[in-house]
Amino acid sequence: MFHPMIQPIIALVAGILILVRPALLNYVVAIYLIVIGVLGLVAAA
Repeated sequence: MFHPMIQPIIALVAGILILVRPALLNYVVAIYLIVIGVLGLVAAA
């Protein structure tokens, strides 16, 4: 259903955001986990 490259692209964007703004670490990790969780649930359905 979803393109197989979505997870690596999200991880790359999250990593870049953390490098640019280390103060965003908590938010970036939380958003990453939520997005991956939702994509996993939608793909399983």
